[in-house]
Amino acid sequence: MLVQQEEQITRLRRVFHACEEQQRGHVALVTGAVGSGKTSLLESFGEWTAGSRGQVMSATGSRAERGLHLGVVGQLFHSARLAPEAAAHVEKLLRDATSAVPLPEVGGEASDGDRAWAPLLHGLFTTLIDLTANGPLVLLVDDVHHADPASLHCLLYVTRRLRHARIMVVFAEASTLRPPHPLFRAELLSQPHFSRISLPPLTVDAVARLVEGAVDDADTRRTAEHYVRMTGGNPLLTRALLDERAGGEGSDHDLPSVGDAFDQAVLGCLYRHEPGVRRVAQALAVLDRPASTELLGHLLDVMPATTVPAVRVLRTSGLMESDQLRHSRILHSILADMSADERRGLHQRAAEVLHDRGAEASVVAEHLVAAGATVAGWRVPVLQDAAGHALSSGRPDVAAACLRLLASAPVDERQRTATTEMLVNARWQLNPLTVNGQLTELVQTARAAGWSTDASLSAVPYLLWQGRVDEAAEAVGGFSADEEQAPATPPGRLRIMQLLVSLSHPDHLASVRQTPATWSRAAGAPTTVSPLLQAVTVLGTALTPTADNDTVPTAEQILQRHHTDDGALGLLTAPLLALLWAGRSDRAAVWGDVLLDRPVVQHAPGWRAVIRAIRAEAALRVGDLPGAEHHARAALEDMPAPAWGVAIAGPLSTLIASATESGRFAEADRWLAHPTPPGMFRTPLGLHYLAARGRHHLAVRRPHAATTDLRRCGELMRTWGIDAAGLVPWRLELARVQLSVGNKTQAMQLLQEQLRVPHGVDDRTRGRTLRLLATTAAQDHRRKLLSEAVSLLQSSGDRLELVRALGDTGQTLQRAGDSARARLLVRRAYQLAQDCGASVLAQRLIRREPGSGLPAYPAAAELQEPDDGLSDAERRVAALAAHGHTNRQISSKLFITVSTVEQHLTRVYRKLDVKRRTDLPSRLVVYAETLADETQSATS
Repeated sequence: MLVQQEEQITRLRRVFHACEEQQRGHVALVTGAVGSGKTSLLESFGEWTAGSRGQVMSATGSRAERGLHLGVVGQLFHSARLAPEAAAHVEKLLRDATSAVPLPEVGGEASDGDRAWAPLLHGLFTTLIDLTANGPLVLLVDDVHHADPASLHCLLYVTRRLRHARIMVVFAEASTLRPPHPLFRAELLSQPHFSRISLPPLTVDAVARLVEGAVDDADTRRTAEHYVRMTGGNPLLTRALLDERAGGEGSDHDLPSVGDAFDQAVLGCLYRHEPGVRRVAQALAVLDRPASTELLGHLLDVMPATTVPAVRVLRTSGLMESDQLRHSRILHSILADMSADERRGLHQRAAEVLHDRGAEASVVAEHLVAAGATVAGWRVPVLQDAAGHALSSGRPDVAAACLRLLASAPVDERQRTATTEMLVNARWQLNPLTVNGQLTELVQTARAAGWSTDASLSAVPYLLWQGRVDEAAEAVGGFSADEEQAPATPPGRLRIMQLLVSLSHPDHLASVRQTPATWSRAAGAPTTVSPLLQAVTVLGTALTPTADNDTVPTAEQILQRHHTDDGALGLLTAPLLALLWAGRSDRAAVWGDVLLDRPVVQHAPGWRAVIRAIRAEAALRVGDLPGAEHHARAALEDMPAPAWGVAIAGPLSTLIASATESGRFAEADRWLAHPTPPGMFRTPLGLHYLAARGRHHLAVRRPHAATTDLRRCGELMRTWGIDAAGLVPWRLELARVQLSVGNKTQAMQLLQEQLRVPHGVDDRTRGRTLRLLATTAAQDHRRKLLSEAVSLLQSSGDRLELVRALGDTGQTLQRAGDSARARLLVRRAYQLAQDCGASVLAQRLIRREPGSGLPAYPAAAELQEPDDGLSDAERRVAALAAHGHTNRQISSKLFITVSTVEQHLTRVYRKLDVKRRTDLPSRLVVYAETLADETQSATS
C-alpha cells in the first residue's frame, strides 16, 4: 500500500543521502492513524536502504512487551549482522543492564541511578558507530509509542549524539489517547536534525489507482469515491475492501458475515488502540446516531471530557465522521464483536440516559427492545407511545417489537386490551397467521363485555379476513351509535366497520344500503373528517354505481392526497380496488406502481402483498400477461397462501386467468387445485375466482362447467345487488360460452342485456361486448360494431382484447375482399399480442385456414416490420406523431411517460434522417398508420 506515499519516501531518501554525504545524523518521526501505512513505509524504505549501501536495524514496539526490559533495543541489535565479538559484547551489556538500578523517567533529569547505566549506553552507542564504517546506519523503530522505557532511554542517548554520526533514526507512531512518554517525545521534537513526516488519508485519485489503475474512468472513480466514504481514506480499511472485491464477497453495499476482510480490518484498528477507544466505538455503535461527547460520557459513566481524545482518535483512523460512525458496515463489525451481554447492557444504559435527557419515545424504545429490558414504571408509556407512532409511520415491525415487551408488563385491563389491539394490527401487517392468539383474546374480551367496547370494532377487519363474518357482524351489531360518540372512539368508526362487513361480504349489504345520494355524499366528504370512511365508501360506490357517483375522480383524489403518508397503505387499498372495479384498470396499474415504489411497503409485507394482488389483476385487465403473473406470484411470496384467508381468491384468480390466456392449461389446473377456504365465495373476490375458473373451463372445452360457474356468479351478484361489470361482467363471459356452442341467439340476448345494465358498464366491458356482438351481426353492421369496439378498447387500455378486435376486423375485411387492409390490421394485432406476452394468441392470428371460413394470413416472418431501423415502440410513437398527435396525447394512448415519448422521437428523427414532425408521414408511408386510424379507415 505505497500509493500516495511517494512524497514521504522521497523525503526519507533525501535525509539518507545527506547522512551519507555530509556525515551528519538525523531523526525522523513518521506519524499517522492506525492502518495508515506506517509499517509499509518503513519496510519499503528499509529495503531501499539495504540496496543503497546502507545498513538497517529494525524493531517494533508492542503493548504486550512494554514491561520487557530493553526489549526494543534487543530487537534492534538482534536484527543487525554483528561480528561474533561485537555480538557477545552487546549481549553482556544487556545482561548487566538487568541488574542495574531502575531508570528515571524517560527524558527526565539525571540522577545517581542514571550513572549506573552509563557503561551500557556508551557501549551500545560505540557499537552503532562501529557499524557505520561500511556505510550509513538506519535504525527503524515501528510503533515507538509501545516501546519499553529502558529502550527509549537508550534511543534518546543515541539521538543526542547524531550531529557527527552517520546514523539515521526513523520512528513511527500512531495516534493515541495521550502520549505514553511525553518527556521522550518533547526531547525528540527538540533535536536540531529532526523531521516530522505525516501520512494523510488516501484521496479518491489514490484509491482509484488501487481499484483499477485508471483514474479517469467514471465507474472506477465512483467506486473509489464510495470506498473513501466508507473508510475515510484509511489504507488498511481500503485494502480490506479491495480484497473483498477481488474475492467476490458481495457488493460494496452489502453487510457480509462476520469474519470478512473488512470486519477484521475494523477490529484490527480498534484493538490496536487503547481499550477506552474501543469502548467509545461500542457506545457509538449501540447509539447508531450522532452523539456528543457529553452523551457518550454519560452512557459510559465517565467524565465527558475523557471521551474527547477517543473521538479524536476514531476520526483520525477513519472509523468516525463528524459525531457518528462513518458507515453501517463499521457499525455492524463493532456490534458483532461485542457479546450479547455487553450489547444488552449498553442498550439498557442508553435507554435510561436518553429518557433522562428527554429523547423521543421511539428512540428510547429502540434501546429498550434491544436490551430486552423488564418493562415497568416509565418504560410502559414510552413503549406504548413508540408503538403507536410506529404504526402511524408504517413500521409494524417496530411496533410489534415494542408491544411484545409490553405483553408481560404490569398494566390494567384497559391498557392490556389496547396493547392487544395494536399488536394484532402490527402482526397482521407482517404475517396474518401470527395474529390468531391475540385475535381470539380480543374477541373473548369483547364478547365478555357484550361487544360494547372499542375492542369489538378493532377485531372486525381481521375477523373478515379470516372469513369469520358472523362474529364480525355480531361485533358491529353489539356496538351502539351512542358508544361511538365516546371521546376515545374515532368519528365514523362504527360506520366504517359496518361498511367493511357489507362490502367484503355483500350478503350483509342490505343492512347498510341507503339511498344512492348517501353513498355519494359520504364518498365526497372532506377527508379531514375521516379519510378511512371516505376510502371505504368510495369502494362502495364502485360496487353499487349510480349516476351520482364519481368513483374514479374521488378514488384518485384520495390516492393523490395520501399516497405519501407512511402509515396509509391500508387506507389506500380501498380506492385502488375501487379504480379496478370501476373499470379503470390502467389507472389502478399506475397507482399500484406508485405505492409499490414507496419505501414504507418494504416494512409491511401484508399490505405489500395486497397491493401487488390488485396490481396483478390490473395488469391482467390491460393485457399485460407477464406483469400479471409476476405481481400475483410476488404477492404469494410476500404473504404465504394460508395467511390470505378468504382473500386468497385475488391472486389465485389472476394466476388462473393469466395461465389460461397464455395457453398454459396444466399450470392453470395446478392453481385451481390449490385449497381455498369455504367462505371465499361469499366475497366479491370469490366472483373473480368463479369467472377465472369459468374462462378456464371454456378454454379446455368444458362449456357446461363454465356455464355453471358463470351462472352462479350472476346469481350471487343479482342477489347481492352489486351488478357492476367492473367486478365481473358475467353476462359477457356467459355469452362467450354460448357462442362456443353455437347458441348465437342466447349469446346476443346476454350481450344486449350487458349493455343495458344501468351505470355498470365501463368502456372496457362495452368494447368487449360490442366485439362479441359483431360476431352475431350481419356483415354490413359488423364493421361498425368492430370499429366502435376498437376505439373503446384502445381508450380503456385493454391491449389483449384490442388484439382480438383487430383480428376480427381483419377477418371481416378479408371476407370483403380487402386483403391489403386485412394484412395491415393483422400485422398490428400480431405485434401487440407479442408485446402482451400472448404468444398463443399471436400464433392463432396467423394460422387461420381458408377452409374454416377464416382468412389465410401470412406466416409470422411476413408480418415483421420493414427494415427501417425503428423498434416496435419507436414505430408506434412515430405513427401517432405522423398523424398530428401531441406528445402528451401519445403518452396517454400508449401508456408511457411524456419523457419516454420525447426520447423515442429523438431516435426516430435520427434514424429516418428527418428534421421535423411534418416530415414523418412521407417517410413512414403506410407503416405510420396508428391502430385507431387504421381501423377507422378500414371500416369506413
